[in-house]
Parts: sequence; structure tokens; C-alpha cells
Amino acid sequence: MLKYISKRIVYMLLSLLLIVTATFFLMKSAPGGPFTSEKAVSPEIKKNLEEFYGLNQPWYKQYTDYLGSIAQWDFGPSFKYKGQTVNDLIDQGFPVSFMLGLEALILAVAIGIILGVIAALNHNRWQDYGAMILAVLGISVPSFIMAAVLQYVLATKFGLFPVAGWDSWIYTFLPALALAASPMAFIARLTRSSMLEVLSNDYIKTAKAKGLSRSVITVKHAIRNALLPVVSYLGPLAASVLTGSFIIEKIFGIPGLGAHFVTSISNRDYTTIMGVTVFFSIILLVSILIVDIIYGLIDPRIKLSGGKKGA
Repeated sequence: MLKYISKRIVYMLLSLLLIVTATFFLMKSAPGGPFTSEKAVSPEIKKNLEEFYGLNQPWYKQYTDYLGSIAQWDFGPSFKYKGQTVNDLIDQGFPVSFMLGLEALILAVAIGIILGVIAALNHNRWQDYGAMILAVLGISVPSFIMAAVLQYVLATKFGLFPVAGWDSWIYTFLPALALAASPMAFIARLTRSSMLEVLSNDYIKTAKAKGLSRSVITVKHAIRNALLPVVSYLGPLAASVLTGSFIIEKIFGIPGLGAHFVTSISNRDYTTIMGVTVFFSIILLVSILIVDIIYGLIDPRIKLSGGKKGA
């Protein structure tokens, strides 16, 4: 286990280095600069600003300095949010995005698995068709359309929830549901197909022949093996959902990290763009590592050393 985790951490660090390098040079190759849109800034002031932030240094000096800063968990100052660092913006916005994403993740996993299991146990019946219609709608409808529909129906029409804002828990339901709709639908379809495959295996037929009840067979034998593909999907899903959605946060006026990221792109705030990108990448890589470990714990046949299945 220790050898496997150590190897995965090395791969994570190499992947992170590639992401940091690609982001850095993409930002450097983009036209304009962080002070291009500044109004009434003389060339002298612009030169002084670039010197102050080290933008007049050779690219290799800027690159090595940035790598050193990241190693110390210092993403540097923001060019547009005066007096604030990128770390400050992450500290302010990420807890909000995390709360929204965690609620959406719980909704997506719980409802998705329930729908998938119900559909598989009632194959080719109305329960199956109804669950899959919901899944198709969830996958087909973009999140911003889903958000608008939820706002109109549940907030404006029936007044059950606030239209937008971020004040108490009741403000979180609509954006979390809009964010969870697509992954919920995907998990439902994935669970259904996996359950149908598991239910056709010989050991399920043997369990039925032994006289075990349907609930025991489903809970103790079928669901555990059927969830392996779902667990594999949870890594990238958790990373994307837990960091929130830029579009959803904008629509519902949520002060999460997505708002800072969108603003930084329009303002060419290099340090914020790179810092948030690196931060999201770390969450993604750590989530994938955790899911790999959980996958091995669920299926004892998987040898964690090398990640190969054994007999």
C-alpha cells in the first residue's frame, strides 16, 4: 500500500509540474498583459508596475521564481484585487464553492445510485423508463438552462426558494440541484448498466437458488460490485463539483471562487488565473488518488501494488 501511494504521489507531482508549466507559458503567450486595460496609465507607471511585480524579468527567471513560490504555497499577489494575494482570494471563495459542490455531490451520488438501482431491478418496466427519461434530460439539458428553469418554476412561480443569493442553507438548494443534475443523470445510467451486468452473473443466480431474499442479494452482493464504475467516476466528478461551477455561481450570485476566476480572465490577472488553475489541479489529482485507494478497498481482488488485478 505504501509503495503504491508513494508511486502515485510521484506521478501527481509530475502531472502538477506539467500543468503549472503549460499554464505559465500559455499566460505568457496570450496577447496583452495585466496592465493593458488600465486607463490613463503612462508608460513610466506601467514600466514601474511591471518592475514591481517582476514582469520585466526574463521568462526563465519568472518561471523558476513562480515554481519556488508554489512550492511554498504562495501564489503571489493579485494584479487586479489591490492589496490582496491569490491565497486570500482562494481562502475567501473556496469555502463557498466547496459547500455548494459538496451538497451537489451528495445529491448526485445519492439520487443517481437510487435511480440506477431502481431502473435495473425493474428492467423494461415503467420504473426503468421513467428513471432513464430523467437521466436523459439531466444529461441533455445544460446546467445554465437547468438553473434558469429551476429559478422560474421553484423560485419565481411557486416561491419555494430564493431566486439568488447566498445567505442561509435554503439558498443552496437550487444551485446545488442545478449543479448536480448532469452528474446525477450520468451516475444513474452508469449504475443501471453496471447493475444489469452484475445481476446476470452466476453468483447472483446461485444466491437466488439458495433462497436469499431479493433485498439481501441486492444490498450484499449486487450493489457493492455494481458501484465499482461509479467509484472510478467519483474522482474527476468530486474535483469538478467540489470546486463549484463558474456558470452556476454567476447565475445565482454566489460569492465563490468561480467569480474571482472569471473576473481574472477578463482582466488578464495572470497570477490569479495560474493560482486558481493550480489549486483546482491539486484538488483533481488528490481526488483521483483517494478514489484509486477506495477502489482497491471495495474490490479486494485489486492488488494496489501496480494497480493490477490478481486472481
